[in-house]
Amino acid sequence: MQVTPAHAATLGVAALSIAGVILRPWRLPEAIWAVLGAAALVAFSLLSPYDALLAIRKGADVYLFLTGMMVLAEFARHEGLFDWLAACAVRRSKGSPKTLFVLVYGVGTLVTVFLSNDATAVVLTPAVYAAAKRAKAQPLPYLFICAFIANAASFVLPISNPANLVVFGMHMPSLGSWVSQFGVASIASIVVTYGVLRFTQNGALTKPIENEVRVPTLSVGGRLVAGGVCLTAILLLIASSLDWQLGLPTFLAGMATGMVILLRERAAPWPVIKEISWSVLPLVAGLFVLVQGVEGTGLLAPLGRFIEREATDSAGLTALLAGGVTAIACNLVNNLPLGLIAGTLATSSHLSAPVTGAMLIGVDLGPNLSVTGSLATILWLVALRREGQDISAWKFLALGAMVMPTALLASLLSFDALAFR
Repeated sequence: MQVTPAHAATLGVAALSIAGVILRPWRLPEAIWAVLGAAALVAFSLLSPYDALLAIRKGADVYLFLTGMMVLAEFARHEGLFDWLAACAVRRSKGSPKTLFVLVYGVGTLVTVFLSNDATAVVLTPAVYAAAKRAKAQPLPYLFICAFIANAASFVLPISNPANLVVFGMHMPSLGSWVSQFGVASIASIVVTYGVLRFTQNGALTKPIENEVRVPTLSVGGRLVAGGVCLTAILLLIASSLDWQLGLPTFLAGMATGMVILLRERAAPWPVIKEISWSVLPLVAGLFVLVQGVEGTGLLAPLGRFIEREATDSAGLTALLAGGVTAIACNLVNNLPLGLIAGTLATSSHLSAPVTGAMLIGVDLGPNLSVTGSLATILWLVALRREGQDISAWKFLALGAMVMPTALLASLLSFDALAFR
């Protein structure tokens, strides 16, 4: 297929925009670079305004999902739920940093599985930071858990990652079929990620931590937020089992929880609203437009035909390679746009279920290599900055280079063993 100047320009704009999101020149927010790239495609007539609007509309479910989660997280912070959870975790650890490590990892797994990896980044990270402060412990090992488990456990259920929604789209497997396909691979991912994290962070888990902390009384508002979080998890499970989209139930649960608290306290919503990281929404919208531009070049079709042909000759090896290549690519373009590309390839090229499944594992687990691999990790960085913490891309990459490949290999081999038995 001939690459035209318009195609080259589209790819160039997309690459520069993604580079801006990754590198954050002049420390400008990630959303600015995604939106500038999307605007450039339209301004230079590389993408029509109509197609750009269609691309933005594709993300409607994701916007609703993220808004609901961010509202829940901010009310949880505002009502003291994070401080209460932190104090409980520290007391239960009984002065052992390793016990606290296990507790955080277990809670992170549950939050990711039943509320999504974005919820782990947005909701759990502030609570974990508060726990580390109360315990007078080094916060970094526990904060790393929030980032890595958010991706490692993100394919246990369809609701565990918004990227799952864009990979399968209207062809989402039933809940039972999903668990049978990805259950063992998910367990492998979670266990191996824990093992590598524990090994690499062991040196920071030797000094005893504070455990004599007072557990504050959880306010009525805090209990209402906790109930809202549980309600959201139940709604997501029901929606997933009925093959409904997940954004609207999450949005409604978050809004309802917030309204009940505000009405009970007769308070204005503005103090909570202004603290929410709204820039995440234009970031996601910009990524959707950039992917639409890349799809419009038609350069994905030959790739789809190549994968389809190779899968016919050697299905198992093709699935492994597809998962591995997808995992690496996530860190170049972010897993949300890559999930869109993978979903487009799977549908247009009629890829087999094992190959599509391996690509999904790559989309979900691959981002554990770098800070820009997934939206959840970007949200995690945003949450850290709000707490006055900042982790360099190189420090994350050094750890990710040990965590991700080992977990990915274990997960893909487990998946292949079941898919081709």
